Amino acid sequence: MTETTRGAGTAKVGAAHVMAPAVVFAVPVLKLAWTLGGGDAARDALLAMGPANWVDVVIGMFFAEPVLAVVLAAVLSYIGYAYRAAHGGAARHQGRALAETTARAAIVPGALGVVVGAFNGLWWGVAAGVLGYLLRLGVVAEYRTGARSAVTGHRTGRAAATFRDRAVEAVRVAALVLSVAVLPVFSVVAALDGRSWTSVLLCDVDTGSGPRRARLVELDRQAPGVVGWDVPAHEVVSGTNCAADPYDVLRAPWWRR
Repeated sequence: MTETTRGAGTAKVGAAHVMAPAVVFAVPVLKLAWTLGGGDAARDALLAMGPANWVDVVIGMFFAEPVLAVVLAAVLSYIGYAYRAAHGGAARHQGRALAETTARAAIVPGALGVVVGAFNGLWWGVAAGVLGYLLRLGVVAEYRTGARSAVTGHRTGRAAATFRDRAVEAVRVAALVLSVAVLPVFSVVAALDGRSWTSVLLCDVDTGSGPRRARLVELDRQAPGVVGWDVPAHEVVSGTNCAADPYDVLRAPWWRR
């Protein structure tokens, strides 16, 4: 195997490892900016939320959207396992029984499946856990069949001559496609769909010109009410006597404008 080929294989894995953190970090900001109507709105909302509530956007986006939650859980399962294997994990555990290796590989996908299932229902959780586990088994199979070196973590260039080898290669390609294409595309679509990532409330608001009823996007809870984004007034306000608004669309999706 040439150094060029090795470098290309490593770059692909690197792209998968970089893409997921980049999406989780950047796309929620895009969600805020588009949904609330601009960069200034996103900044004001972030300041009102505070760092402690930043995870609410991530949860609201990635774990309350069933398909996106499944893809993210599967990608996180894959990249974490592949990274550890390529950086000494596979070499350290070469003597471990296959049954033990496959059992250990199920722990993280199972945990993520529970999280996804808690937000979206049992079968979405099962789908997330099973898909993440299958991608991890693909990593195990790469090292067990010699398609990837346990010493260097690089692909060996071994031709896929058998059905098992082709299946292992198919799983690897599927993992890369999910990581570098499906996850970012689905995430951007979810960011630009115009729906709120959190509760939308109808609250009493008084900004100095008398009380009025306003539609707020909840940013933080503070007794006796909430801090929210006033959709009509386009500003951060405090609201009391709030009731849930089941209609969570705040803006038309990007593709309909």
